[in-house]
Amino acid sequence: MSESASLRITEIFTSLQGEALSAGYPTTFVRLTGCPLRCVYCDSAYAFNGGEQWSIAEVVAEVKNRRPSRVCVTGGEPLAQPNCWLLLSALADAGYTVSLETSGAMDVSEVDPRVSIVLDIKTPGSGESQRNLLTNLPKLKATDQVKVVITSQEDFRWFEILCDQHPEIFQAQVVWISPAYEQVDLKDLASWVIDSAHPFRMQLQLHKLIWGEEIGR
Repeated sequence: MSESASLRITEIFTSLQGEALSAGYPTTFVRLTGCPLRCVYCDSAYAFNGGEQWSIAEVVAEVKNRRPSRVCVTGGEPLAQPNCWLLLSALADAGYTVSLETSGAMDVSEVDPRVSIVLDIKTPGSGESQRNLLTNLPKLKATDQVKVVITSQEDFRWFEILCDQHPEIFQAQVVWISPAYEQVDLKDLASWVIDSAHPFRMQLQLHKLIWGEEIGR
């Protein structure tokens, strides 16, 4: 691996992980620039463009300057940058607990097996459901997680049908149901999860409950 390989980085910051199994843990986030998707509820559109080139060695050094032992590589869509694979392995080599937040529209075959993939599945309400790369589903590991953002009851029913068609989704450790921020009633979503025949878990975005839409949180 060449530590001189570079990526375009929007920001590196330390906060609480707001989602998934690591929610509540102090975590350093490495947000890569760029995304081929345009989900209607996107909360990180500022990462679509701009950013600065960092070598992998520089990113790892910056992460080492921070206290948390957990690192989350996110975007944008981090896998849209080919050298993301190298960064993930470099962080795992450095001894960090590494997670990857990916849209599910990019092939995850080359992700280091030490990395926990948090794979989004896009519903029709996202405006990008046609971008789901369903060939990723059989590649899910027991240490991976699936996340779906729900904008309506129609989205929820759509996802239930998808799960019936692709039971390999449940190879993942957890299948998370998340509400689109301020777009779906939380009590309604909770009732759909309770009544579902599928082993879903509902989650809220902890960082948004604390800081709202503040960038870098």
